[in-house]
Amino acid sequence: MMRDRFKISLFPFCALVFGIFALMIAVYLIASLPVLQKEGVQIYTSNEWRAVEDNPEREFYGVLAAIYGSLYTSILAVLIALPLSISFAVFVIDYAPRKLKEPLIVATDVMAGLPTIIYGIWGAFVLVPLLRDYVMLPLYRHLSFIPLFSFEPAGGYSFLAAGVLLGIMVTPFASSIIREAYRMVPYTYREAAFSLGATRYEATRILLGHIKPAIVAGILLAFGRAVGETVAVSLVVGNTFNIHPSLFAPGYTISSLIANQFGNAFIYGYMVSALFAAGLFLFVIGLVVNIGGLMVLRRYAHAQRG
Repeated sequence: MMRDRFKISLFPFCALVFGIFALMIAVYLIASLPVLQKEGVQIYTSNEWRAVEDNPEREFYGVLAAIYGSLYTSILAVLIALPLSISFAVFVIDYAPRKLKEPLIVATDVMAGLPTIIYGIWGAFVLVPLLRDYVMLPLYRHLSFIPLFSFEPAGGYSFLAAGVLLGIMVTPFASSIIREAYRMVPYTYREAAFSLGATRYEATRILLGHIKPAIVAGILLAFGRAVGETVAVSLVVGNTFNIHPSLFAPGYTISSLIANQFGNAFIYGYMVSALFAAGLFLFVIGLVVNIGGLMVLRRYAHAQRG
């Protein structure tokens, strides 16, 4: 009886959380309707951004470049974070001395909790010049015939800079999931691998194969974190409506577009609605990716218990 009452007492709090979530979706949908009725799906398929202050009917907003930039930089971030996260997890669990284990874990937790503006300032004043002078310019001089390196990196603010910065930022999130999953592998599995004559490297590969769902979940959650990052990316991506295959080209992401344009959006007829429509697309991407990551992680946890 008391247990049932306790469950009932928790229901309002659960309903409040889901109610807030539903209201967020409703706000984005309602605010996006004006521009969606005016432009339709072209807002997501066009790269034209035409703001006209005195004639709203001539306004046109296409966020394809921002969508492209968000996906491009997030994929780069995941490609960078994946080997870093796996390597860090294996090193902390299997190779790091006992005195270093906890300090290393605490350091990654601190990195995960740092304000993003700290990363952004460091990226703008340290990372971008380093990448420009020692990575972008040499590659451009010698390999500019390859599309990935074909854009001249004048300032260094680019998809590459944003992707590298995001990769550094999301590594603590991915590594924490992978590390805990790797730690939970029963020690008997390690003993079995070594008893069959496996080397330390081969045993590590076997154990990592056992936690593949956790690795996938960690990377999906890291992608969801990267695709929604705003302040840090705005400082290093270049903020240009540009769709270019080169890593060295400047661009926009949905988050940086909203951050840069929202301040003066209210003087235009449809810009606020366009920014909400862009945010709605980002909302959907983040929701799908995070749900996918949580589902994979839940399957892994269920398989471990089974």
